[in-house]
Amino acid sequence: MSGEMKPVSVPLCPLAMASNPEKELLCIFGTGDLGRSLGQRLLQTGYKVVYGSRRPHSCGPLPQGAQVMSHAEAAHLSSLVVICIHREHYDFLQTLAPQLKGKVLVDVSNNHKTGLYSEANAEYLQRLVPGASVVKAFNTISAWSLQNGPSDANRQVYLCGDSSEAKQAVAEMATRLGLSVLDKGCLSAAKELEDFPLQLFPAWRLPLCLAVCLTAFFFFYLLIQDVVYAYVEQDKDISFRIMVSLANKVFPIVSLIMLSLCYLPGVLASFIQLYRGTKYRRFPGWLDHWMLCRKQMGLVSLGFAFLHVLYTLLIPIRYYVRYKAGERVVSLIRGNKTTEFDTTAAWRTDSYYSIGILGFGLYVLLGITSLSPVSNALSWREFTFIQSKLGHLTLFLCTLHVYLYGWDRFLNLSTYKWWTPPGYMLCLVVPSVVLVLKLLLLLPCVDRSLTRIRQGWERSEPGGDGSGKPLIT
Repeated sequence: MSGEMKPVSVPLCPLAMASNPEKELLCIFGTGDLGRSLGQRLLQTGYKVVYGSRRPHSCGPLPQGAQVMSHAEAAHLSSLVVICIHREHYDFLQTLAPQLKGKVLVDVSNNHKTGLYSEANAEYLQRLVPGASVVKAFNTISAWSLQNGPSDANRQVYLCGDSSEAKQAVAEMATRLGLSVLDKGCLSAAKELEDFPLQLFPAWRLPLCLAVCLTAFFFFYLLIQDVVYAYVEQDKDISFRIMVSLANKVFPIVSLIMLSLCYLPGVLASFIQLYRGTKYRRFPGWLDHWMLCRKQMGLVSLGFAFLHVLYTLLIPIRYYVRYKAGERVVSLIRGNKTTEFDTTAAWRTDSYYSIGILGFGLYVLLGITSLSPVSNALSWREFTFIQSKLGHLTLFLCTLHVYLYGWDRFLNLSTYKWWTPPGYMLCLVVPSVVLVLKLLLLLPCVDRSLTRIRQGWERSEPGGDGSGKPLIT
């Protein structure tokens, strides 16, 4: 070690650091945002940290208590080196192969886009320094997460590597930082870990695509039914309704359909198990993917329900509504007319609003309990009761809300503009089917058979032993 080397931060002697057994010393190559944040967390946890930099005397401010020196000098002091450098600057590590031999190298790098390189960054690093043990880790943790600590950010650390001892050393470091560790296997899994941060809402793609498609379809469907029809057949320009009235029809329709799509895969899975007579066969891939997206689909549908509520609150202050109300009052006064109170209409409207409020209240409860901090505090039975039983009750109330809205309009031919049904009738198809199928599953004979299957009973296959006993797996 050169005698002219001077620490940039707190003046601690490197030899004293290396000989101090009570605190383990770790080395970090790179003084960027991630390197500084990781070093600060390591220092707070009780580690000693030394940085390796190409410019030891002009690398900017570092966490208090850390030292900085050249890469070669820093590599001598620790058996574990965290590489916080972009892949494009890895070439110099090949010249440090003798100093890094036998050490654990933690690769935390990510790429700007998928498919940029044929091999993973960690595999490339292993090829440059074959004498070291490379572990891919911390690439899914941001600098912001490290600065704010595990209580205010993501706690999950994925790692992979070919050396179990090296992975154990990295896992112990991550655990001391308050993070949870998930071993993804050999270094060949590094490509998957490096692509993970580049994914854009992978679990939200199907719900968002469905929401966009349903919104676009019903928007243009109702646009033709309401605005275009009035312009063509009645020579009336009511295009102003697009902003509020049309939107307030589209949002509840999409919300109800997506809510029913949250419970349709569970119903289909039950019927598949009844048909197969076993629970030990995997569902089709499309059904598995659908079931994994149910939480996201429910949250998207809740968002549309919120929009429906907000738009509904706008109705009394709209210019068109105030104008029509005033015009009606004036016409009654001029004609010296009165209107009788319709008890049936009062019951219908009050029931419509009351059921809608109850349904939305349960809707919000489902959304809250689907969030991880809340669901983790519930037992499995509590979570199932809310998401399944109360969830189907929510679907029933919201569907009843739409039925009360339609009332007897389906008997009026004027609602079928250009011989097409109104939008609210179309949105009742899927939830009505889900509720009928769920009702069939609640029949005692069907429920008893399904319960036996889920407890392990299997229907005997032709040529089997005919015992019909549960398998031991």
